[in-house]
Amino acid sequence: MARHTFHNRLGELVEIPEVAATQAKNTFGELLDHVAASGAVAITRHDVPKAVLLSYEEFESLSSMRSETLDALSTKFESLLQRMQTPAARKGMEAAFKATPAALGRAAVKAARRRR
Repeated sequence: MARHTFHNRLGELVEIPEVAATQAKNTFGELLDHVAASGAVAITRHDVPKAVLLSYEEFESLSSMRSETLDALSTKFESLLQRMQTPAARKGMEAAFKATPAALGRAAVKAARRRR
């Protein structure tokens, strides 16, 4: 039986077993109890994974993780946008758009040397 892995709500990398769709249908109550205790199971059809049944705790964890990530990205974007709106940033962008190819090349080499 093939196994798949995912990071559970505790951040642990865990394996989830596969179960055939027919078996899932015929033993759904037992499968539900297993998922509630273990976190997840992959459901296959013709040996190809088609779905994953998650416990409600795992679902909530994944849902809140996504929200936190979107909030963090939104905050980061707003901060970056605010920094891009300063007079110094505008002046820098104007200079970059007016720069010759040679000047851009020199600036790129200079920046690359600083990062070493």
